[in-house]
Amino acid sequence: MNNRVNQDIKASEVRLIGTNGEQIGIVSIKEALKKAEEAGLDLVEIAPQANPPVCKIIDFGKFTYEIQKKEKLQKKNQVVSVLKEIRLHPNTDTHDFDFKARHAVNFIQQGDKVKVSVIFKGRELAFTELGENLLKKFIE
Repeated sequence: MNNRVNQDIKASEVRLIGTNGEQIGIVSIKEALKKAEEAGLDLVEIAPQANPPVCKIIDFGKFTYEIQKKEKLQKKNQVVSVLKEIRLHPNTDTHDFDFKARHAVNFIQQGDKVKVSVIFKGRELAFTELGENLLKKFIE
């Protein structure tokens, strides 16, 4: 948030927006500062990239407070996705399998991502098709 205020505005002409949001038009910076001073408010540069820059007559303290409030609300509403891992073995019992499947469904409903891994130990590596079947069953 790098908004220029009052004397910091470099442009010679600005597109001015009044206190109630009404378009006043393109005016010189001196005239815009004079109108802001008459209203007892600040002249804040809203869109510096525009040609001419857009400035608004508002209370700068209130303006910064509103921006901070919006940013805080956006940050609060952001959903952080967490990757949950469920590990299975080729000889996982049916009850354990069902229990882990229910947990996976709960994780997905909460908005988390779920990674399902089949862990092979020792001679179990010879039976990789069991692991593939287990994953297919888990997906169902």
